[in-house]
Amino acid sequence: MFTPAVAQSVRKEPSGDVFVDKKGVLRWQWGKQEVALFGVNYTTPFAHAYRAHQRLGVDHEQAIRQDVYHLSRLGIDAFRVHVWDVEITDTIGNLQENEHLKLLDFLVNELKQRGIKIILTPIAYWNNGYPEQDSGTGFSSIYSKTQAYTNPRAIAAQERYLTQFLNHRNPYTKQLNREDPDIIAYEVCNEPRYGRSEAPITAFADRMAAAIRATGCRKPVFYNVSENPDVYEAVLNAKVDGLTYQWYPQGLVSGHTLQGNFLPYVDQYPIPYRQDPRFTTRAKMVYEFESADIIQPIMYPFMARSFREAGFQWATQFAYDPLAMAATNTEYQTHYLNLAYTPAKAISLLIAGQVFRAVKRGQSFGRYPQDSVFGNFRVSYRQQLSELNSPEEFYYTASTTTAPKQPAKLQRLAGVGSSSVVNYGGTGAYFLDKLAPGVWRLEVMPDAVPIRDPFEKASPSKPVTQILWNEQPLRVSLNDLGPGFSIKGLNAGNTAQAQATEARTTVRPGVYLLAAAGKSTAAFTGQSAYRHIRLGEFVVPAPTALGPQVRHTPPAQAVAGQPLRIAATLTGLAPGDSVFLVAQHYYGRTRTLPMSTTTYATVAATVPAELLYPGELRYWLVLRKGGQSLTFPGGFGGEPRDWDYAHAEHFAVPIVAAGTPLPLFRAHLDQERIEARGISPTAWTDYVTMPSGTLALRLVQGPPRNGQSPAPGPAATLRAYFGDRLASRQSDMAGFTAVVVRARSSQPGAQAKVTLMTRDAVAYSASLPLSTDLQDIRIPLSAFQPDALLLVPRPYPSFLPLQYESGSRVPLKLAEAEVLQVMWEATAVAGSPTSVDIESVFLQ
Repeated sequence: MFTPAVAQSVRKEPSGDVFVDKKGVLRWQWGKQEVALFGVNYTTPFAHAYRAHQRLGVDHEQAIRQDVYHLSRLGIDAFRVHVWDVEITDTIGNLQENEHLKLLDFLVNELKQRGIKIILTPIAYWNNGYPEQDSGTGFSSIYSKTQAYTNPRAIAAQERYLTQFLNHRNPYTKQLNREDPDIIAYEVCNEPRYGRSEAPITAFADRMAAAIRATGCRKPVFYNVSENPDVYEAVLNAKVDGLTYQWYPQGLVSGHTLQGNFLPYVDQYPIPYRQDPRFTTRAKMVYEFESADIIQPIMYPFMARSFREAGFQWATQFAYDPLAMAATNTEYQTHYLNLAYTPAKAISLLIAGQVFRAVKRGQSFGRYPQDSVFGNFRVSYRQQLSELNSPEEFYYTASTTTAPKQPAKLQRLAGVGSSSVVNYGGTGAYFLDKLAPGVWRLEVMPDAVPIRDPFEKASPSKPVTQILWNEQPLRVSLNDLGPGFSIKGLNAGNTAQAQATEARTTVRPGVYLLAAAGKSTAAFTGQSAYRHIRLGEFVVPAPTALGPQVRHTPPAQAVAGQPLRIAATLTGLAPGDSVFLVAQHYYGRTRTLPMSTTTYATVAATVPAELLYPGELRYWLVLRKGGQSLTFPGGFGGEPRDWDYAHAEHFAVPIVAAGTPLPLFRAHLDQERIEARGISPTAWTDYVTMPSGTLALRLVQGPPRNGQSPAPGPAATLRAYFGDRLASRQSDMAGFTAVVVRARSSQPGAQAKVTLMTRDAVAYSASLPLSTDLQDIRIPLSAFQPDALLLVPRPYPSFLPLQYESGSRVPLKLAEAEVLQVMWEATAVAGSPTSVDIESVFLQ
């Protein structure tokens, strides 16, 4: 077992217990400094993650050890998990000494060795099945969330369990849970569910907090308040030290990757009762947060900054994907984060942690987009770039033209893509750490290539990211290294040794010592310690055994008479291989065109205008390896022009005349790429068949339930990203003059509007006059005026803002638009539900 010594560039961190002062500030006992800790949830000891490792034949302890190493590389200093009590208790709350508890103990010990602080939530209330069948047998298997705080037997079981859990002695640390200085606090329970009566809620929270304190535990006790915002006062009245919140700013489980600019969704976290003394005198933690269904590496830094503005001192993302199962993203379909498999998003988490520690509690930088640059940080939606640029650190999530502020003072660099310091040809993350003048540690992760939408329905048999080990070109431009630095492999089995020429070399995944000419590296071995790691540590997945893969979505349209550039992701391309695009006008001419590699795993070719006359263009990608050919889609042997190639699969794009309408939404084709949600409590969405046989999206409002008052504001919405479709019509975009909506309402006088949102999240809206007859409603583009943006899918918790005002009054530029919204206003409904049917929306 590794116990790291502390070497150069030590990250100083307080040790020992914490307390909450009279102003609600969480402080370290030693030195009284404010706490600011940022990290993740991680669940390998429990539930689906535990079972998945079993099925894969992966040793749980080894997996935990490897994942915690990656967390350390990402600068994580906070860990939280809701313990699956259902797997470590019996039905009356007795703690069970079993494999799950042992693995939690092991995990705690590993975290401690990496300097990571811990808050545990002993009661999860969940059973252990998701996404499979439940098999837990503890008290949460027989009591529902609503029974948990009202049923005397359930309450007694929880008291018994808390007592035993807090008094449990970790066999690895030899410490009681209640005494471990690195477990700094406890959150009683995870996301309870309450009714309207407040007194039982307060009584339950008090009783659980008392059970923890009765063990002799003097650590702060936190309690969830955001899950039940309607009864928040019941928790504010409880005898607890801190309050816990979560943030899912665009909901959960969309079933596909969300596209568009979501930065306004994470621009602030205003708590409605933030002036209440019962709130201001409590410490605040974010137990879970995530930009669900979003792979963009720009959300976490904004969220971290908003947390600090709101006064939070702890924030933990949910949930970091274990390395062994991250290839398929089966643990939580709507979440996806792993250093090896989502490198840019992982580096954004590293940057977000630095944001959380650098931004002062309560500090504000204004509102989006003015706050896109703050302190040493920059976030850009257009560039898909999060960036930290301080004298000592330079981190980035995509290629950047930014120069380091003070290159001579640089100590640490991490990135994806290239910069003025590192030019790299691969797609994985890399780290550079200065060990001494002229001596650096380089860690290079394998190439990670997305091959499917990671947020679709998941399956262990469906990889979504492919890992490849390649020799990639690298240039490192650091003054103290010079152009002729040496390269020496440092991780186990890495025997590489080379000399850079003009600061250029090639590397495979691994850890290396880079040293300026004449510099000795004898003092640095694989066992040397640096910032909670050994220099020779290296954890990566093996190459994914899939063979070549293609990911490609055809353009929505091609314009007749205009050349068409087609690009695709292609993996498995080796030196000497060649790639071709076989393009065929339907029943017309066929051309075989060579494809070029633009960046690693991306190939492209331009179809000449002579093939692009009105009709349909069919095409295939052909990879030739030696004497063998593979054709995509499908990865079939042979080529489409072979006489015996019998596979019907092909890519296709319609070729339209200039001025042809462009579809923004078609109900019969776009169900899997749009977000349609009810917003008011009695609204929902569905699909129906129209009299013509075509499909329409139906927005529905039902009558109030149980005497509810009708909720004002939006009832239901359609959101559709169309930026990729508009890009295919750049050549004739000036000809579009109107949005045409084919729709109807079940009642006359329905209030609705159409909104177009730009890449800078500026919204422009126009009224949508609906009638009871299905008709094409033409709205001139000139009718669209600046408006508030509706934040849908709806942010959670539900008290967060539902609208964003950009403040811009610049007229709409269609070329900047990329998101369509159709919003239906709530109305008084009595009797049968009312509805709006939307068949299509076109640009005309």
